[in-house]
Amino acid sequence: MLPEISIDHALEKPIYRQVYEQIRSAILDHGLSRGERMPSTREMAGLIGLNRTTIKNAFDLLESEGLIRSYVGRGTFVEGPEPKLNWGELVSQPANPPAPPNAMVSFSASKPPEDQFPIEEFRATVREVIDSPEAAQILQLGPAGGYGPLRKFILSQMCERGIARDDDQVLITSGAQQAFDLIQRVLASNRETVVIEDPVYPGLRNAFLQGGARVLGAQMNEQGVDAASLDKLLEREHPRLLVLTPNFQNPTGATIPEAARREILDSVRRSGTILVENDLYGSLRYTGSEIPSIKQMDETGDTIQLGSFSKIAFPGLRVGWVIGPRRFIARLTEAKEACDLHSDQLSQAVLLRFAQSGRLAAHREKMIETGRERLRECLDGCSRFLPAGSFYTRPEGGMNVWVRLPQPLDAAELALRAARENVSYLPGKYFSVEKPHTNGLRLSFMGIEPHKILYGLQILGGIFAAEMSRVRRARQSEPQPALV
Repeated sequence: MLPEISIDHALEKPIYRQVYEQIRSAILDHGLSRGERMPSTREMAGLIGLNRTTIKNAFDLLESEGLIRSYVGRGTFVEGPEPKLNWGELVSQPANPPAPPNAMVSFSASKPPEDQFPIEEFRATVREVIDSPEAAQILQLGPAGGYGPLRKFILSQMCERGIARDDDQVLITSGAQQAFDLIQRVLASNRETVVIEDPVYPGLRNAFLQGGARVLGAQMNEQGVDAASLDKLLEREHPRLLVLTPNFQNPTGATIPEAARREILDSVRRSGTILVENDLYGSLRYTGSEIPSIKQMDETGDTIQLGSFSKIAFPGLRVGWVIGPRRFIARLTEAKEACDLHSDQLSQAVLLRFAQSGRLAAHREKMIETGRERLRECLDGCSRFLPAGSFYTRPEGGMNVWVRLPQPLDAAELALRAARENVSYLPGKYFSVEKPHTNGLRLSFMGIEPHKILYGLQILGGIFAAEMSRVRRARQSEPQPALV
């Protein structure tokens, strides 16, 4: 309904603007409904006691903004803004960390270094695939399980390493993230209990949380998940799934020793839990001896293992895989087909050719040298620049180092100061399952040039030390209780 229009002749604002603003407010506040008929300019001018030209000027301005519309022979009607859904109420806040700031030194992203990508070799590989007789077939729709030659290649490699069993099959996924999602859909979509490491990569945690699973955190120590406390947790909860990253875990970089892996296998068997081994970083060992994977050690053949090309080669191609018992892979393939039909076949064919040509092995050797140097610089920087009382892991591979600052420092608060100094990292709260990890943070070193690693840690060390000094001074200035 049209509100009463009030004109203040003492204002410097033109009268037509006063009319326009009051009608506009009525439309936006829904006092005038969409489709409601407006009085004609002549009628309104008579109602308000104004010149018809004044009303026409106000109507013209409203129509230019799409708030009203005039039809010849029918009159003028309220259009108003298009009705919009309240997306803030319909969807929840995203659970993943925000996009890392565009800092000069970014420890935020766990990814391979772009400066080490073998671009010319990659171009040659793509040309070979496109020029091959199979090009048209590769560009056609393919099987849900993935590009057949790549599946056969991966399974063959796993058999040679003693990882795959006679009953195992392979499913190609769009990276490990899709594998987490598919496993959740097939095995943990009805409030089943899932145990994961705490802290853990947030993409893994969120895949199960958003699917409705009951997620519990397993206690970690310097050597990965604590086998003794995990055994008690499995005995008490009998979860459907246990998801572990035994090699160079994200975010801690920790590796579970061989003896602890055997203990975990025994615990899993007793509790009837399905074990999922996330082996994304296993091929990035820089020092020390390789440890057999849990799937390789599992004589029952029940362990499910996840792998990916993303950490060793080109993450933008989004090619990962799941290897596990035939019946499970068949069900997982059905879930994938319902989701996206199949992963990109061209990316799969290119990576297969890249591996079969020997280029992947050569690139891996280069990545090992690069990772070894950058990890060394990161650990050296932590030793030199972190304030006294700090703890940091000392991984033998992977892409991440976990830092715990002295109490009561808050890594999230200090991240804001670091960003102002053009250095970024992810605070521990983003990796939390049950514990808050307030003073924890992840340093992802692989994508940073060595001199920038040291520079970034020097900046961070200065920020952390300054805050620690401020805290000490504040404590010393607090009044002491009287002694009586």
